[in-house]
Amino acid sequence: MGRITARWPITKVSVAESNAARVDVLAVEEPLEIRVSGQPLVVTMRTPGHDVALAAGFLVSEGIISRGEQFRGAIHCGGPGGGGGENTYNVLDVSLTPGVRLPGREHARSFYATSSCGVCGKASIDAVHTVSSYVLTGDATIVNAAQVAELPETLRAAQAVFDKTGGLHAAGLFDAQTGELLVLREDVGRHNAVDKVIGWALLEDRLPLRGTVLQVSGRASFELVQKAVMAGIPVLTAVSAPSSLAVQLARDSGLTLVGFLRGQTMNVYTHPHRIDNPVEPLEQRVRA
Repeated sequence: MGRITARWPITKVSVAESNAARVDVLAVEEPLEIRVSGQPLVVTMRTPGHDVALAAGFLVSEGIISRGEQFRGAIHCGGPGGGGGENTYNVLDVSLTPGVRLPGREHARSFYATSSCGVCGKASIDAVHTVSSYVLTGDATIVNAAQVAELPETLRAAQAVFDKTGGLHAAGLFDAQTGELLVLREDVGRHNAVDKVIGWALLEDRLPLRGTVLQVSGRASFELVQKAVMAGIPVLTAVSAPSSLAVQLARDSGLTLVGFLRGQTMNVYTHPHRIDNPVEPLEQRVRA
C-alpha cells in the first residue's frame, strides 16, 4: 500500500496471557500543503493518496470552483520551501483555468488544518457559511429506507485500508436509485475523505451530485454538511450523531440529514420527504 500504511514494532500486552513482540500496521498521516498558482492556501494533515482529488474537493468546499472545467491540473512540488530538493509529495500546486478567480485572503488558513478539523484557521467564523453554487431545495431525490439501512455495511465492507489499520475514516458516494457504490475514499481526516470523494466527482465532471447519497463512517459535523451542500449532494447519512449546527445548516440548505444509522433504524433530522415512508414529523403531530 506504499505510504498509505506503515509498519511499527509494538509490545502486545495481555492480562490473561504473556506479552509478545509484534509488528502493527498504522495508517500514515502526513502534511499536504495545497498551493494555487504557487501561492500557499492551506496545510492539511492527511493520508497520502488521491491528493489531486483532495485538493479539487477542498476548492469546491471553499467555494473557489464548482465545475470540472475550472480545474486545469496539479503537480507535486518539492518539499517545503521549494528549494529543489527531494520531492516529498507533500506539496501540491494547483492550476486553475484562465479567468477563474484565484483564492484571496479570505480563503487562506491562518494555520494548518488538523486531520480532525477541516475548518480550523478560518479568518472569520462568518466565512464558514460558504454559499453553494447549487440549490438543494428543489432536488427531487427519493431513497428507499431499507436501502439506506444497508449503506454502512456496504461502506465498511469496502474499507480495505481500515481492515489493516483500524485507523481511517471513510466516505462513500452512492447512487440513490440503485444503491450502487460510486466511489469510496479513506483518510485519517473525515473531512479529507469527503473532499476526496467530491474531488473525484469534480474531476469526473459529475457536479452537482444530484441523485446521490453521501455516507460517512463517523459523526455528521457542520463541515461535512457544508461540503455536501457545496457539491450539490441532497442526502447525507452518518452512523453517529450530528451536531446542532450541522442540523441547522442542513435544514436551511435543503439537505436531508440522517444520523445514528445503525441496523434497521435511523434518525432523520431534516427534510424527511426524501426517505420513503417516513413517519410524520414530531412538530406536525404536536401542532395537530
